[in-house]
Amino acid sequence: MADGETGELGRIGLQRADLFRQQCYINGKWVGEPTVDVRNPATRGVIGRIPDLGKSETEAAVAAAAAALPKWKAEPAAARAKILRKWNELMLKHQEDLARLMTAEQGKPLAEARGEIAYAGAFFEWFGEEAKRVYGDTIPAPASDRRIMVLKQPVGVVGAITPWNFPTAMITRKVGPGIAAGCTVVLKPSELTPYSALALAVLAEEAGLPPGVLNIITGDAEPIGRVLTEDPRIAKFTFTGSTPVGKKLAAQCMGTVKRVSLELGGNAPFLVFDDADLEAAAAGAIISKFRNTGQTCVCANRIYVQDGVYDAFAKLLAEKASNLVVGDGLAGVTTQGPLINAKALEKVEAHVADALGHGAKALTGAARDSHGGTFYQPTVLRDVAPDALLTREETFGPVAGLVRFKDETQALQFANNSRAGLAAYAFTQSLARSWRVSEGLEYGMVGMNTGLISTEVSPFGGVKESGVGREGSKYGIDEYLDLKAVFVQL
Repeated sequence: MADGETGELGRIGLQRADLFRQQCYINGKWVGEPTVDVRNPATRGVIGRIPDLGKSETEAAVAAAAAALPKWKAEPAAARAKILRKWNELMLKHQEDLARLMTAEQGKPLAEARGEIAYAGAFFEWFGEEAKRVYGDTIPAPASDRRIMVLKQPVGVVGAITPWNFPTAMITRKVGPGIAAGCTVVLKPSELTPYSALALAVLAEEAGLPPGVLNIITGDAEPIGRVLTEDPRIAKFTFTGSTPVGKKLAAQCMGTVKRVSLELGGNAPFLVFDDADLEAAAAGAIISKFRNTGQTCVCANRIYVQDGVYDAFAKLLAEKASNLVVGDGLAGVTTQGPLINAKALEKVEAHVADALGHGAKALTGAARDSHGGTFYQPTVLRDVAPDALLTREETFGPVAGLVRFKDETQALQFANNSRAGLAAYAFTQSLARSWRVSEGLEYGMVGMNTGLISTEVSPFGGVKESGVGREGSKYGIDEYLDLKAVFVQL
């Protein structure tokens, strides 16, 4: 590794150097020759490299997971829970190292990275406890000499593909319930943020997770994805990412009729009614819109504001957005990092240009940041056309576009005019309206008077083209369990 690359890794400042791994993890062994560069999006410097594995290595990982399955699913739930609890404890013990590694490869502010590590580890703790509560049923039989029982059993080997925007939490939200239920896992993390995943494997081994229960593959998405979706040894496939890719992968799964759960793209509406607490609404919009530099699937993507408070809310939101601190998370205190790559930057610029070209006005931002690279200024646009590009597509960047609405009926029409159905937000001080709007929004999750909706204790997922299945909460472990009816003749 060249001097400049060594320096980029050195900037991270890890206290525990062995958390940084440049090989894949298969059947308890570190394998593969690192050949593919991984860059820090803030500096574009090379952090390190990862292996470019493909079909044969993925099949080896599947074989390892299949071989480990019988023993792992036979382990008592309490034994699986003990390992998951220890795994969470190790994550919290090394929270700073894991956070700095995440900021280096993903770009998010260090404070957000620390928060993600705590949030991610909570899924291990939660699902470890849920493993002990996988209850079956007895059903009253139609005859006195018969008995009917319903068992819940692990689905088997799980194939998982996770994205770059939450490189630790998106893993633990899938791996946690899978392992808790008694499944084994083959995981492909994003090639943009692989080191967070590989660090988890180091801690998994230390927590006592047996070889083959968790396997991590990096490399070309197409051949790896083919194996994870088409290999009959994999019983369930879970994916978080874009809707077009999710549809393609789900179709591939149908050749072997796998269980599928998908958490796909969003286009979240954010409604501000005349009777809203504007200070709370603006604070909620900042959290929802600008967290992770706008690169979350539940980001407020379309902000609809009622006529009576439109001007006041626009001014307040612009003031708050202009106070956000842009910069490299490893170089100082920041609240906004870079966009993940040049393609993401180009999309943000295209959405802003389209809005401005159709009459919108920039209250703050609307330009690249002085830090250069893929940094973009936090942006608030007012008078955005209802059919602007940024209302029809997920921007995935730090751009808040404000659209006017007249009444509750129009607000719901605007909000529901999307094939996405992941998250929605609304601010009102009317109890009656809060119920009507919550029930009227065609979304899997609704933040009512809050911009923060993610927690391990609540189900996360969408409707329409935003996916199928739920992650987190008591419902999340059911995605990794099969129901078996047992009929007994006495």
